[in-house]
Amino acid sequence: MKNIKEYNLDELKDELEQLGEKKYRAEQIFKWIYVDKVKEFDEMTNLSIELREKLKKEYTMCNFNILRKQESSDGTKKYLFDVLDGNAIETVLMQYHHGKTICVSSQIGCKMGCKFCASTGIKFVRSLTAGEIVEQILAVEQDIGDKISNVVFMGIGEPFDNYDNVMKAIKIINNQKGLNIGARHISISTSGLVPMIYKFADEELQCTLSISLHATNDVKRSAMMPINNRYNINELMEACRYYINKTNKRISFEYALAKDNNDNLDDAKELVKLLKGMLCHVNLIPINKIENGAYVKSSNENIIKFRDYLNEKGIVATIRRELGSDIDAACGQLRRKNLKED
Repeated sequence: MKNIKEYNLDELKDELEQLGEKKYRAEQIFKWIYVDKVKEFDEMTNLSIELREKLKKEYTMCNFNILRKQESSDGTKKYLFDVLDGNAIETVLMQYHHGKTICVSSQIGCKMGCKFCASTGIKFVRSLTAGEIVEQILAVEQDIGDKISNVVFMGIGEPFDNYDNVMKAIKIINNQKGLNIGARHISISTSGLVPMIYKFADEELQCTLSISLHATNDVKRSAMMPINNRYNINELMEACRYYINKTNKRISFEYALAKDNNDNLDDAKELVKLLKGMLCHVNLIPINKIENGAYVKSSNENIIKFRDYLNEKGIVATIRRELGSDIDAACGQLRRKNLKED
């Protein structure tokens, strides 16, 4: 059966027409799913019983089951969802003063092999469909009884390795008659798949692009992120400059500070040289310690010095607030734990 959440509104209108129904019924269904948050077709009470039976015959609602949920003292919630095929994915809800932000996964497992990420070592299974990406938001909204205001594609998986499904999910998320989350409230993070950065620039969406940089030279970056062996820093920076010139939008560079690795003043100086003149922001991340991980968190003193140096040299830098530190906060940790126990 087909997952009804795979379709954007125009596609759903075409589906309804093929069922012999009026196209406006698609807007009613869309509202039931994304505004009223119903979980069954029988709850769509302004549809005829005949149409509801057709829908039940042709489609599934693909409602995820919560396998586990952890809640931090700071309000962060981490979900492990059953995606209904024997696999599990993680989704994180974070509370900020400006609203509720959800961090969604785009794949089951990840191919990138970044050495500081808890997803590394978990076998890649498959990419998520657009409907499965969207369902993460719906499932969390249904659980908390409130609306998500911001979406970040920074969970398990490389979003640009699942480009088409991620773009389709964004269009569903962004639809004003559905979840109605503005493009400016959607962020996508990539480890540096250069061809997809060019492609994304040409989409001219208003979403925020985040680049996982984490080092200023190829030796260090390749050691941390194998993707750098395929697309080196020079190629990555060229793609970033193209994106900025094409969209006139600022890029957020993610930089995870690891003790005695990439957190000293020389690294800060090199980062200033690398980013000088670019429309950008640097998001400094106190790295999460993971089981068997090669890196540990830099000292608070070093993190602050690093930030202050960047700001003094005209590179806007902030330190990411640490959320969920008392639960399995890093991407992949809860899923790794679940796999071990199974």
